[in-house]
Amino acid sequence: MQYQSQAVAKPYFIAAIGLFVGQILFGLVMGLQYVVGDFLFPEIPFNVARMVHTNLLIVWLLFGFMGAAYYMVPEESETELHSPKLALILFWVFLVAGALTVLGYLLVPYAKLAEMTGNNLLPTMGREFLEQPLITKVGIVVVALAFLFNITMTVLKGRKTSVTMVLLLGLWGLAVFFLFSFYNPSNLVLDKFYWWWVVHLWVEGVWELILGALLAFVLIKVTGVDREVIEKWLYVIIAMTLITGVIGTGHHYFWIGTPGYWQWWGSIFSAMEPIPFFMMTVFAFNMVNRRRRDHPNQAAVLWALGTGVMAFLGAGVWGFLHTLAPINYYTHGSQITAAHGHMAFYGAYVMVVLTIISYAMPLLRGRQANSNKSQVIEMWGFWLMTVSMVFITLFLTAAGILQTWLQRVSDTPMPFMQVQDQLSLFYWARELSGVVFLIGLVVYILSFFVKGETKASA
Repeated sequence: MQYQSQAVAKPYFIAAIGLFVGQILFGLVMGLQYVVGDFLFPEIPFNVARMVHTNLLIVWLLFGFMGAAYYMVPEESETELHSPKLALILFWVFLVAGALTVLGYLLVPYAKLAEMTGNNLLPTMGREFLEQPLITKVGIVVVALAFLFNITMTVLKGRKTSVTMVLLLGLWGLAVFFLFSFYNPSNLVLDKFYWWWVVHLWVEGVWELILGALLAFVLIKVTGVDREVIEKWLYVIIAMTLITGVIGTGHHYFWIGTPGYWQWWGSIFSAMEPIPFFMMTVFAFNMVNRRRRDHPNQAAVLWALGTGVMAFLGAGVWGFLHTLAPINYYTHGSQITAAHGHMAFYGAYVMVVLTIISYAMPLLRGRQANSNKSQVIEMWGFWLMTVSMVFITLFLTAAGILQTWLQRVSDTPMPFMQVQDQLSLFYWARELSGVVFLIGLVVYILSFFVKGETKASA
């Protein structure tokens, strides 16, 4: 390990994986509630399980991004982190705030929680993904700004690279767009219009810049390909990401009461959104094929290649399936949306965080790579999680197609709950795939505790 202050990344990575386990457990609870409606009721109602599942996803990915930045930036900038102490303080503040928020969801009725946390002062609660109490939202902003101060000061005093510039642009964008979570107009159309400025412009805008920067960093390290080559690819990818992603927000404006031209803008630019993901896949495979050395950490190489492929399939192909307005008219809000969401989040963001953890954790523990035996077990974890996520997506897609037909296209449309009964086979299959995913995650975690000999670098 080159820089002592990179060690602050370690607790962030450990917390990220721990919260990831929690997210999957609540996902399994929800999946079971789809078919056994009163499972864990009234202790954990479906709406609470869904809040915890999605909020844990966002929080653990943020821990992953922060840990990745703390690891990458000193190495890229060739200088120690501006303040390792501030990074550790922020870690505990963020972890405790996140834990208290989740406990609040689980132990206090949501309306009571809103009352207790000052929602009457500035109403921000009750919207999907932005359910956090006002004090939690304020805490997120404070942590994000202090984190950005720490990272930006490190970059300013050291070497400037394209990778850190793209990463900083993504991280600052993440913080800026989150501010729209405080804007909650009474007009429902206006509310949804700006709600997507957080939700869409995060995951289909600035988070993609973070994804590109993390992938570029790992590929530079594991392939030995010239930095200039990788940086040229990175610039082209992020340009396409911003052009398609920002205007592509329009595909969320189709049916919320906005002007009709959004159906054209949204459809055209959304149709181009798979392009940067396809370029990312070609980029990853191209760099690995041109590698100048065989890095001993082959598990990290597998994760990097997997990220490109699964991001293209989940965010690109499955996004395109239902993004054109004439198709979305029928599929909007169906299980097809859930299928796209699951594979896109896993392929783009879960996998890139696991890529950087796979690469950095052995180095943080004083070795170039985990042992060969450990890497084999980690690769088992990779395949179990990835294949089960493909099946989750396929089962949800099948459920969505049947749901759309029975409920919205058929000459004799069926009521919502009757349709749900017809989908139970797919929901059971999805639940079973989720159990396999959890096994894969446990295998991945166990791989870090396996000892043995490491293959020398070629």
